[in-house]
Amino acid sequence: MKIGLIYGTNTGVTEIVAEKLDEVLRDNDIDVDLHDIASVDFNVIDDYDTLIIAVPTWNDGELQDDWDEVFDQWTNYNFEGKKVGFVGTGDQEAYHENYLDAIGKMALPVRNSGGEVFGRTPTKGFQHTKSVGDDGDGYFCGLAIDEDNEPELTDKRIENWVSQIKSELGI
Repeated sequence: MKIGLIYGTNTGVTEIVAEKLDEVLRDNDIDVDLHDIASVDFNVIDDYDTLIIAVPTWNDGELQDDWDEVFDQWTNYNFEGKKVGFVGTGDQEAYHENYLDAIGKMALPVRNSGGEVFGRTPTKGFQHTKSVGDDGDGYFCGLAIDEDNEPELTDKRIENWVSQIKSELGI
């Protein structure tokens, strides 16, 4: 199984997180291709049955610029048979009312068209007051990363998440 890890970034934070994740996946003998959505054709997602999408929440709950540009294509894509994991980056303190909204917005079309979302993580311990990325059952729809306030937790969160998704994906 080859995983397509696709990220978008404005400030470079999500790129750094995606590169760390790519390294940990490779260290766990997982075959992965890393792509910047700004540098590839949207249809690269056709090449993978399993995707990991890394996206920051921007401003007040908006998608990052490059993901926003392809969101219509994303929304209209048929994800049936695909497994999609999400990595959300954001600032839970300054933007507690929309922390990780972007992964929730990205997950909805996957779920609505028959795709499977994997890699959900607990919301416990995060300081958000609401989030589109919060599934409402005590879990975010992906990996939550806050490099602004908890950078010291990022590496461990990534390592734990890779262990979790290996089990979920049967790798």
